[in-house]
Amino acid sequence: MMDLRVLFPALLLICGLATVFTDDECEKKNATSCEDCLKNVSCLWCIKTKQCLTYPAKTILPPHSLCPLNDARWGLCWMNFQTLIITLSVLVAVLIIAVMICMFCCCKCENVGSKRSEAKMQRHANKTKAKQEERRAEMKQRHKDIRDKYGLSGPNPYSKFS
Repeated sequence: MMDLRVLFPALLLICGLATVFTDDECEKKNATSCEDCLKNVSCLWCIKTKQCLTYPAKTILPPHSLCPLNDARWGLCWMNFQTLIITLSVLVAVLIIAVMICMFCCCKCENVGSKRSEAKMQRHANKTKAKQEERRAEMKQRHKDIRDKYGLSGPNPYSKFS
């Protein structure tokens, strides 16, 4: 098994060489076409100067001094950076708005559902309470009928003790 002290510098050397060769590779394609230049992802084609340049990854967008955004091509020859930036920002804005609308609708629908279930539970409670009152009234009527039947409906004999 290789020692990490040997492996780490070797990896750094390989990455450094890859970067150097990539830098040279883009500049070597200056006399070619946009399609040939953009076959390498790290290359940028400038239509105005007809040059294949190494993409400036540190600045994210190519500076105007290197190539104007209208003339810069990266990835696709038919789409310039300005169009790409506008398209991506519109898509991101639409996506954010869609997520916000979905969140708003879901929260609102959730509240409507809970109101609906609360109303259903309240109706059920009212129905149960009405049945209970009805049974209580029936029970009172039965007790009264029994008292009348056995002659116990007069004054309460225990009322004089209270």
